[in-house]
Amino acid sequence: MNDLSSAPAPEDERPRKQRKPDWIRVKAPVSKGYQETRKLMRDLKLNTVCEEAACPNIGECWDKKHATVMILGDVCTRACAFCNVKTGMPRLVDPMEPENVAIAAGQMGLQHIVITSVDRDDLPDGGAGQFVKVIKALRRETPDTTIEILTPDFRGKMRPAVEAICEAGPDVYNHNLETVPRLYPTIRPGARYYASLRLLEEVKSHDPMIFTKSGIMLGLGEQRLEVHQVMDDMRSADVDFITMGQYLQPTPRHANVEDFVTPKAFAAYGSIARAKGFLQVASSPLTRSSYHAGDDFAQMRAAREAKLAKEQARASA
Repeated sequence: MNDLSSAPAPEDERPRKQRKPDWIRVKAPVSKGYQETRKLMRDLKLNTVCEEAACPNIGECWDKKHATVMILGDVCTRACAFCNVKTGMPRLVDPMEPENVAIAAGQMGLQHIVITSVDRDDLPDGGAGQFVKVIKALRRETPDTTIEILTPDFRGKMRPAVEAICEAGPDVYNHNLETVPRLYPTIRPGARYYASLRLLEEVKSHDPMIFTKSGIMLGLGEQRLEVHQVMDDMRSADVDFITMGQYLQPTPRHANVEDFVTPKAFAAYGSIARAKGFLQVASSPLTRSSYHAGDDFAQMRAAREAKLAKEQARASA
């Protein structure tokens, strides 16, 4: 009897392998700056979403000494269909992590830093306390660095988590909606669309001066009008900054790419978002939450100042 255990699967049963269009391809990272950033993260035992989520922009960002630090370990308690971060039971929280993040920011000379995390549903506060400690360490050690955080939804403990983090005073609070509501059951099964919207509203309710930011991936099977509705929902929550980028399938086990959205289509979405009143819009195939975050923050702050000046001039006229 033949052993078929190692025989290749029939062609129609194999995971679909898709060829990326030219506009989504990037070069492998090899620069000296990339290697130096990688070594620093290893030396300080820090995780980055750049590596864990297999970001296509890692070569460009790390060469410029830009990195998105991922706190609370590298194991997530959720299993989203789009995400390449490991799922399972996380390790204990590292008490040295806040200080190490601040050291890294200082050594890299960061003007703007992005801090994100895995989901930690196992922790009583969802990990909010560690965000607070990191923000305080950065304010103490690198006071001129502006701070952007990208948090999970803190399921079941959202309000106290958001309140504690807002009190610590980040400059930008980002929480991604990720996709349109119809796709949540398959793409983001552990989360709820309207709960994420409420989190963004809660940030503004607690401190209207904190910039809020959210993003979605395109190419998962969403329809154009669904994307427009997400934009409207974000504006109803007073979100300042929307990011839109192409979803890329990390492994054959993850959700398929249903469509490679063209740069022209991304530009059209961006124009619509600007017309809807966002202070800042990033919309391109390679856009990610933290891509060019420092430059985008500077532009968003300038846009707010210009808007306030115009409103004051109108009021005094």
